Amino acid sequence: MADKVNPSPLRFPTPKGIANQLFYLQRDPNNNTLIYELNIDNSGNIDEDQPILAYWIRYDENKSKKELSYVQRKFAYGIDSKKINKDQFELRFVSHKKLPFYLSKSAEDKKFHVYVTINNKKLLLDRIFVRIEGGSFWIPNVKYVELRGINQANDTVVTERLVV
Repeated sequence: MADKVNPSPLRFPTPKGIANQLFYLQRDPNNNTLIYELNIDNSGNIDEDQPILAYWIRYDENKSKKELSYVQRKFAYGIDSKKINKDQFELRFVSHKKLPFYLSKSAEDKKFHVYVTINNKKLLLDRIFVRIEGGSFWIPNVKYVELRGINQANDTVVTERLVV
């Protein structure tokens, strides 16, 4: 279980009712939330060029939906994807390319999910939390990142912390 040192002073809402949500990301300094959603067409086919849509839910602005800005998409919260095969893509955050994530169709429920292997545990990713303490717009002081998901080995909810 993750160490609870330096938790955020904010209380974060849990996004609900988003049909194709894969996972969400929350961070200081506010409770606005990034949604990462499966990008499918009207026929239910995945967009192979851009399999993930990322956008904000601005809880501070009546839960309005907002696109990421160019800077956010290209330098912070955007995701680069590479097709591995028909039902699998490698994903990497533009701001932290070291850790690969995988968008794959589950054999069990036949739906797409995002998986990440952290500390020798394969997680079906649900939430990412980024703890920021100060810094600047271009160089935030990221204290740690927590990844929460279901451990695929034993079907338990796990939170793993990475110090960056």
